[in-house]
Amino acid sequence: MPTSPTPTPLDQPMRDFSLWSAFALAFSDISPIVGIYSVFAISIVAAGPAFFWSLPIVLAGELLVTAVFGELVSKWPLSGSVYAWARQLVGPRFGWWTNWIYMWGLTMTLSVLALAATGYLWSAVGVASPSTNQTVGLALAVLVLGSALNMIGGKVLKTLLYITLTCELIASLGIGTVMFIFHANAIGMIFTTSGTGNGFGWFSNSFLTTVAFAGYSFVGFEAAGAIAQEVREARRVLPAAMILSLAACGALVMFACLGITLAIPDIGKVMNGSIADPISSTLQLHLGGGVSSAVLVVLAIGFTASMIAVQTAVTRSIWSAARDNVLPGRAWLGRLSGAEHLPRYAIALTAIVAGSLLFISTSKLYTLLLSFANVAFYLSYAMPILGAVYVRQRGLWRPGHFSLGRWSNPVTYVAAVWVVFECINIAWPRPANPQWYLNWGVIIMVGALGVLGLAVSTWVFRSGAGNLVVMPVEEAEGA
Repeated sequence: MPTSPTPTPLDQPMRDFSLWSAFALAFSDISPIVGIYSVFAISIVAAGPAFFWSLPIVLAGELLVTAVFGELVSKWPLSGSVYAWARQLVGPRFGWWTNWIYMWGLTMTLSVLALAATGYLWSAVGVASPSTNQTVGLALAVLVLGSALNMIGGKVLKTLLYITLTCELIASLGIGTVMFIFHANAIGMIFTTSGTGNGFGWFSNSFLTTVAFAGYSFVGFEAAGAIAQEVREARRVLPAAMILSLAACGALVMFACLGITLAIPDIGKVMNGSIADPISSTLQLHLGGGVSSAVLVVLAIGFTASMIAVQTAVTRSIWSAARDNVLPGRAWLGRLSGAEHLPRYAIALTAIVAGSLLFISTSKLYTLLLSFANVAFYLSYAMPILGAVYVRQRGLWRPGHFSLGRWSNPVTYVAAVWVVFECINIAWPRPANPQWYLNWGVIIMVGALGVLGLAVSTWVFRSGAGNLVVMPVEEAEGA
């Protein structure tokens, strides 16, 4: 395959991220606050307080994934994370499909996070039932603000990440500590299912459902790898940034969920639907309205920061693929601009697509589209991991700076089993909605985007198109 000419300074991102700023980006992307508030209510209703045990299971599986990713980013410290690794492992078409899944899933996630931040902002200022226009308008403002901060980048972005990291640490650790020490019921509560079933039937239905939900709490660590060409000493620091960010977020999510679960005053009202938001009601009862309002502001900050970090990750993947000449609009999307050398056209594209989705946010079509967002993380994680299995089976793997040594092969194989299992578990049609197509939403969306992707990839890789142009790893590193 052809390689690109020697890059000019503006062709290359600026290396202004360190270990801790890359950690802060991945931490904000995963976000303990987003993880707790996204899955707590739905999980406890599905499986009772015993849903808690799904969290360490999912965290353990995802830590295996980060270990594999640590080896991959150490060998190929290229922007685009899962796209770049899949391309290097198997080939350009395999990488292209990985990027296709990744960029759609994460761009859809941007609209979800903007809407969530908006909901907490309205609640913080005392607006209980904002109109659709108010909700969409404020969500657009949040999305535009986040995109603007991403376009500015540099010290402004990193300062924001450090501030939100501090807020999330205080909020999740503080809430968990106060609830656990001063308001907790008996620890045996987390072994009860509260009428959601028992035995194998509970495990195979209710509990596996919560494992699917919990999957959303522990994704986003690859964001540190997505900015690989913007990180100093990337081969050395990025494996640590990804693994540490997930371990820290995972511990905080479990601790806070444990404290809140044990502090719920009446689990029966949660299970019968009388209390729709068990976190807010529990905090308001034990901490008072003033503290609850402060928590709402922190929640809005956390969801906004996560949105910014997700956008950072997906735009680097888009830019990387466009630079490799395998995306339509590559002349614009593969361009860096400004003093910070940022992919501003890719940032603008994700803002436009995510912003457009907000206008259909009250429709069932939106729900159908977003059923793809969670599984997209796991599908895009599965691609490079399965690629790593393929390379190892052929005896072609050569480790980079970071290596698991003799544990490398078994960890990779178990991680592959985990991500494939979780993809199936998330996609499995469960009768949660009266509309059949929403229950089958993941499979429908995978099929629809697969057909669209086949058409686009056929055009991109058509004979005579002049692709693929790949930046040599040594030049991308600045070595």
